[in-house]
Amino acid sequence: MKLTLTTRELNISAFALLNQLPENPLTFIRGGDGIVGWGEAARLESTLSSGRVADLAAKWRNLVADSQSTDTVQLPGTGLVAFGTFAFSDLSAAKSVLIVPKVILGSRDGRVWLTTIQNAEEPDSSTHTDFWSVVQNYSVNPAVTFESGNVSADRYKQLVTEGVARISSGVVEKVVISRDIQAQLPAEFDLRTVLKKLAEQYPTCWVYSVDGMFGASPELLVRVSHGQVSARVLAGTAGRGTDPGVDQAISVALAESSKNTSEHAFAVDSLVKSLTPFCTHVDADPIPFSLALPNVWHLASDVHGVLRDDASVLDIASALHPTAAVAGTPTNVAQEIIRELESNDRGRYAGPVGWIGADGDGEWAIALRGAQIENASIRAFAGGGIVAESEPEAELAETELKFRPIREALS
Repeated sequence: MKLTLTTRELNISAFALLNQLPENPLTFIRGGDGIVGWGEAARLESTLSSGRVADLAAKWRNLVADSQSTDTVQLPGTGLVAFGTFAFSDLSAAKSVLIVPKVILGSRDGRVWLTTIQNAEEPDSSTHTDFWSVVQNYSVNPAVTFESGNVSADRYKQLVTEGVARISSGVVEKVVISRDIQAQLPAEFDLRTVLKKLAEQYPTCWVYSVDGMFGASPELLVRVSHGQVSARVLAGTAGRGTDPGVDQAISVALAESSKNTSEHAFAVDSLVKSLTPFCTHVDADPIPFSLALPNVWHLASDVHGVLRDDASVLDIASALHPTAAVAGTPTNVAQEIIRELESNDRGRYAGPVGWIGADGDGEWAIALRGAQIENASIRAFAGGGIVAESEPEAELAETELKFRPIREALS
């Protein structure tokens, strides 16, 4: 497969990328900046039972080697780019994919660019009219009503109790247990309306949409740019207060909670250990900070490193996923417990989602606060890190907080 592409800068003022979304868009946007894709020039898939991310990283290198690119802009997200979404588990029935669009529109730091991509094996059926010069009209969706999925609220509380028992027995220190909700989508459902709501309500989150998987993630799995690696760990959650004084008290209590700080420490330690083989040095925030989102407080830590070798962002993602924040500690033991207790294919929930460029740089979030569309149905997941002090009712309440972005965006 041979791709040829051209990236050129557009001279546009007062540009808003969120107003230019195509139907069924490929999207990765934060704070108004990012990239949006139209159609498919190439699609790479992996259903291996081991090492799907590494498999797609190798396939991506081969595709890049056979492609020709003209890029006069040279910014993150220009040139040859693939959007991707990966299954949480290599045993999942969900495919892990990388998709190269036919057209990419991007925006960063006031600059706007257009990339057009042609697959030599296919006729040029794309039209490059000035589609970006007109604000798109998004439909108003009827409200979507969710119901319990494969793991009900009562079943989830039972799983939390069982998780605590496994921790008490000493086989695991932390395990992340999730549950799902599902719904039928209305006819002529417009995903663009939902993505714009999420972006406006959660501007500090990474709003993503790839192959039916969409959401607004607060957690950056890994970013690689010019040899620098960065990631953000979120572990430890509390609901926001409506009164400013109460809200601040909740933030302080979260930071002082032994249950939440120990859960957070597991996640940070796991990330640093996974990054270390790739980096000359790795630095993590010595003390987590309280990150405010519209619906929750999170304990957060930023981690930075300098790459040792010519590793791509997918090579790093392969080593990091799944993190302790979405699986547990030790990760391999936690994954076995998740499979046993949940008996529920997570699909792409909590898997990597983002983009990679031809140079190996890119940004990958963890697919949280999102849902997967399949045909006319939608399925969303939310979970929590279970440690020795976890209480079933509190953990169930935490999942409800984490479902809130999707519920509200679809209401």
